[in-house]
Amino acid sequence: MRAVRFAVSCCVLMLACGLLSGCGYNQIQTRDEAVKAAWSEVINQYQRRADLVPNLVATVKGYAAHEEQVFREVTEARAKVGQVTVNADDAASLAKYQAVQGELSSALTRLMAVSENYPNLKADGLFQNLQAQLEGTENRITVARNRYVKAVQDYNSYIRRFPVNLTAKVFGYAVKPNFMVGNEAAISTAPKVDFGNAPAPPPSAPVAPTPPSAPVPASSTH
Repeated sequence: MRAVRFAVSCCVLMLACGLLSGCGYNQIQTRDEAVKAAWSEVINQYQRRADLVPNLVATVKGYAAHEEQVFREVTEARAKVGQVTVNADDAASLAKYQAVQGELSSALTRLMAVSENYPNLKADGLFQNLQAQLEGTENRITVARNRYVKAVQDYNSYIRRFPVNLTAKVFGYAVKPNFMVGNEAAISTAPKVDFGNAPAPPPSAPVAPTPPSAPVPASSTH
């Protein structure tokens, strides 16, 4: 009797596994894990960039101590990044995280632009090394973010398909939010800086002198 029950239980279990597999449950798990792995890489690369900020600021300060506004902006932007607890499955949380990372990108762009005014800073070996690390990290961020975008797109498109969408609904798997690439590009664009050195307006054209009027002939008397 026990053997019969065991055989029936095995058949039911195998049938259930077959149904779950046929309805996409296993593939949902695979794609969900791929999204999590891609997100972890995004976090790692953004953290790598944040770790470079203190050394960059300290190095630039050694040559351009009076650029206080730029240093303050970078420091405040980095602090905001550290204060955000991101949940990649929540659209509002992801958007906020994206915004603060964009602010840090913009602040770092302005910081690096400072070096153009200080030849000795540009020639400093430590600065050059940090600059190379920052450029490499920015490239890694771009790659990691693109991979995450693709992983989320793959996951979202899969759980929308029938009958996988039914399985996703039963087990509580919802569509995931994604990076808004257009908005991030706008946030990351460094604002134009006007130091008040506007070019002088072109001189106005000289006014041509008014030609003298012809003399009026005197009337003759007879």
